[in-house]
Amino acid sequence: MKPAIVLLSGGLDSATVLAIAVAEGFEPLALSFRYGQRHVVELEAARNVAAAAGVCEHKILDIDLRAFGGSALTDEIEVPKDHDPTGGGKIPITYVPARNTIFLAFALAYAEVRDARDIYIGVNALDYSGYPDCRPEFVAAFENMAAVATKSAVEGGPVKIHAPLMSLTRERIIRRGLELGVDYGLTRSCYDPDDAGRACGHCDSCQLRLDAFAKVGVTDPAPYITA
Repeated sequence: MKPAIVLLSGGLDSATVLAIAVAEGFEPLALSFRYGQRHVVELEAARNVAAAAGVCEHKILDIDLRAFGGSALTDEIEVPKDHDPTGGGKIPITYVPARNTIFLAFALAYAEVRDARDIYIGVNALDYSGYPDCRPEFVAAFENMAAVATKSAVEGGPVKIHAPLMSLTRERIIRRGLELGVDYGLTRSCYDPDDAGRACGHCDSCQLRLDAFAKVGVTDPAPYITA
């Protein structure tokens, strides 16, 4: 089996992407980040998801994006609740500056050391909050950069950035994950969970997730304070 780096946040999308990478014949090497996010409960979820998938190597790296702030996820800014989860045409305050660029850069270094030519990321350009680093043009641009950025790419071959959820609705993402046996009860997506790790049910991420499960006709197995 060829190795592939899978960015694993512990949320619904990344758990699905991990299952897709396995289904496509790769040996996944999972990479998660403790980056100063307020929803650190997702890291325990990432560990559980990786273990359930039989991932042989799962690294959790510490980087401090709170040093920059600028996001409700990494700064003393209130997480928006009960509003348009798509952002209403504006990039919401839950956007973390350059997060996916930073994460993919680490994944690229990890891939070079492990002689991997494939990186999986769970970005989505349909049911999302309008983040600029979740669009196909971002993924294509990073892939082009990666082709000239490392010794392995120059001497061996370019890295492929897989974004299999890019054009799927969240409803279709859940259906695909259920087909692959993903246990969504292990995942956590909330931006503002309580101390027990229960989801708020009202932030952008919760609204998108609950709406998708309702469309699928399945109860979201993650714990909620309210729904």
